[in-house]
Amino acid sequence: MIDVQRLRVLRAVAEHGSFNQAATALRLTPSAVSQHVAALERSLGAQVVARSTRGVTLTQAGRIMVGAAESVVAELEHAKQQVDRLGTGRTQLTVATFTSGGRLLLPGALARLMTAHPDTVVHVREDEPEDSLSLVRQGAVDLALAYHFDGPLPGQSSSVQWTALMEDPLHVVLPEGHRLAGRDALEIADLAAEAWVLGCLKTEAYLRRYAERAGFDPEVRGTTTDYFFARSLVAAGMGISLIPSIALTPELPGLRTVRIEPPAPIRHIGVARIGRREHPQVTMLIQALQEQAAAAEEA
Repeated sequence: MIDVQRLRVLRAVAEHGSFNQAATALRLTPSAVSQHVAALERSLGAQVVARSTRGVTLTQAGRIMVGAAESVVAELEHAKQQVDRLGTGRTQLTVATFTSGGRLLLPGALARLMTAHPDTVVHVREDEPEDSLSLVRQGAVDLALAYHFDGPLPGQSSSVQWTALMEDPLHVVLPEGHRLAGRDALEIADLAAEAWVLGCLKTEAYLRRYAERAGFDPEVRGTTTDYFFARSLVAAGMGISLIPSIALTPELPGLRTVRIEPPAPIRHIGVARIGRREHPQVTMLIQALQEQAAAAEEA
């Protein structure tokens, strides 16, 4: 039988890329981490990590076992939560969400859930997608409303099921007196000479990738953690911004929003949860989120 603690250790090694860092995270010694991994390899009869002076990397067998570890740890956490709920007789649901998606989609979906299941206790926490996906894998939250840009879902694993909800294209927001404000659409290359104010660090990284393809290095004069604040700075004349569609409300006077010609940057919004777990309230909440997303795209 495979020891669950050894699976936890292997997952930490995979996450941190070294025995030393995994040991710090687990509050163990590097020697103890190494012994746990070696014991796991003996029980499997296969090598799970490749060791080198630059750290450790997972073998194919190791990747399989990390996927299994995530499922096992999440299921154990879920079972513990169920046992804890026996004393109250009420189902508890924990939802992680990013700010703009939660503001648009969650209230209506939660209202529907609470109407159908009034005894359900819902906890909502705000987290960045990369953090909330990790919480899903750990079993710390039941589902996460998250997003990703181009490419696969960051941190995707076999234990996590992703349900796509909607596409959220980014738009250029300019002062209404800007020389480009009268255009129906713009290409990123049209904005090479502009100063930028952005509402998210990930949006800045995304802009820089698109700008590099267009052959320029954007001048970023401000980065905030709030799209409304970023739009306020645009209205004040500090620069232009790149704003997701769902963060364009409430409207601010003095601004003009212009779509971007393809290939346009897009956020892909969806819900992540542990795939093999049946939970009626989770299923209903996802269905309600899908309906909210469909209504938002039609608006």
